[in-house]
Amino acid sequence: MATQVPTRHAARHPISPQGLLELLERHHIPPHIVAIPLFLGILYGVYASYIARGGGPATYGQLALALISGALFALLLFTLLRWQHRLMPELRAAAWGVLVGGSMGFMYSLTDHSVLLSSGIGLSFAVGTVIATFYAFYTHAP
Repeated sequence: MATQVPTRHAARHPISPQGLLELLERHHIPPHIVAIPLFLGILYGVYASYIARGGGPATYGQLALALISGALFALLLFTLLRWQHRLMPELRAAAWGVLVGGSMGFMYSLTDHSVLLSSGIGLSFAVGTVIATFYAFYTHAP
């Protein structure tokens, strides 16, 4: 009777948790760089849908809004977390400002206020984020 020699690396399906972890390790991506944007993207999409719903019944348009806005926010956050260390501190602070200001301005625009007010809210969040992150990056620079 022939015995099978165990292979060193068993083939795993790429969608399984072990396959995903192996893919992240192969590309040198820490798991928290994927988990944080995914979690925050889900929260962002759910909250965007909640604001757009306004107490009425849920619709497919609100579902599409939740999926698209959450996925876009998660993708932008993942990209920024993945590549921020390659940017100069000024550009890194500006990138965080654009992400936070744009996302907050969009959320505020879902409340049916004017575009000018939504832009002002987004701009104020962006300026605050740029100032805070610029200070943090320069005081904690190696």
